[in-house]
Amino acid sequence: MPQSFDLVIIGGGPAGYTGAIRAGQLGLKVACVEKRATLGGTCLNIGCIPSKALLHASELYEDSTHLFPSLGIATNGVGLDLPAMMGHKQKVVDQNTKGIEFLFKKNKVTHLKGEARFVGSGKIEVKGPDGTAETVESKNFILATGSDVMPLPGVTIDEKTIVSSTGALELASVPKRMIVVGGGVIGLELGSVWRRLGSEVTVVEFLDRLIPGTDTEIATALQRVLKKQGMSFELGHKVTKATQNGAGLTVTIEPAKGGDARTLETDVMLVSIGRRPYTEGLGLETIEVARDNRGRVITDGHYRTNVPGVYAVGDVREGPMLAHKAEDEAIAAVEIIAGQAGHVNYNAIPSVIYTAPEVATVGKTEEELKAAGIAYKVGKFPFIANARARANATTDGFVKILADAKTDEVYGVHMIGPDVGNMVGEVALAIEFRAAAEDIARTCHAHPTLAEAIRQAAMGVGGWTIQA
Repeated sequence: MPQSFDLVIIGGGPAGYTGAIRAGQLGLKVACVEKRATLGGTCLNIGCIPSKALLHASELYEDSTHLFPSLGIATNGVGLDLPAMMGHKQKVVDQNTKGIEFLFKKNKVTHLKGEARFVGSGKIEVKGPDGTAETVESKNFILATGSDVMPLPGVTIDEKTIVSSTGALELASVPKRMIVVGGGVIGLELGSVWRRLGSEVTVVEFLDRLIPGTDTEIATALQRVLKKQGMSFELGHKVTKATQNGAGLTVTIEPAKGGDARTLETDVMLVSIGRRPYTEGLGLETIEVARDNRGRVITDGHYRTNVPGVYAVGDVREGPMLAHKAEDEAIAAVEIIAGQAGHVNYNAIPSVIYTAPEVATVGKTEEELKAAGIAYKVGKFPFIANARARANATTDGFVKILADAKTDEVYGVHMIGPDVGNMVGEVALAIEFRAAAEDIARTCHAHPTLAEAIRQAAMGVGGWTIQA
């Protein structure tokens, strides 16, 4: 007899494991199918978590030679031990994957190891690592299979000289030169890691700006800082060819709007032009799950597909491909299945770019407010005027708050600066509660802290900034 469940979640990444744990808490008989040897998906195994380990370690390495001496800390003899740095990264990954396994046991989640494929209504086949297959039945299914690397036409990724984010996390040595194709979050984060460790990094971006979709003023400020740090940019260009040249590559680029081609020499090329939903091989056509022209599963406001009992969350459906967005959707979908009122406020989902300085944003951008014809006010405050930032010698960046011109409701907050990824939670909560800028301005913040910059920017919306 096949195993039977109240809910089966396909995919063990942030959406999958979070949803499975929540289902267990709500008393559902739940299973989570994952084809990797370890739980955690792309994010934990080859994405968010290992990249942050390398980002933090590389920042400390660069600080040891560029910042520490100015603070009176002598650092003679500091060097790079790349294998040890990679060992730390893997240790972090292992600890987190084991943590999810523990939480599955704690919440009575059945972990099914293998590849899932729909074989009929209410049925999937799970093909295990040893090739054996079993049929699993369930009243409900959640597709949480995440996303995969978007390929670059005409270029073959070998994870050695032409790498995806996966290969960029595993390089055995620091390349002298690196070309990053794509000026989005992944490219800038990983490019900054290898620049700090000694690479000459050039970013080739099809658009005439970095991080599309982010507030333009923030994107411009980030490019300025990264250029000052030594990163080069070829904006408004595309890569058309990459040819092996001895141990390196000859990369052909052309203006995106047309023009003469030219070549760049590099040792490693990182392809980071985006990600695409992972929906192939799941047998979705067998049960006729509808998808859009980008391959994303189409859902309604309650994460239901056109097939009764089949839901989709995270990167496989519309919206930003963010781990925390996927987690929130998974919890909402599980609560809806359990008869509760699951909900996600998409206006209050933050986004962070973990460069140095960091970028953190939540809510509407100026461009979006202008396009919608909404009258708004702006309050800004620079970190160079923040006492704690000066004490820490981390003064690049600013906080920008957008609020309704009449009601003062906060519509968006956009920050570039030190540790803003940890600070964005405050303003996300403000948007969730539909706070006014004055609410933030009149909330006492500890002194001296970086978060005071948020309060000062909120004061600026009302025209009464104190510290600048």
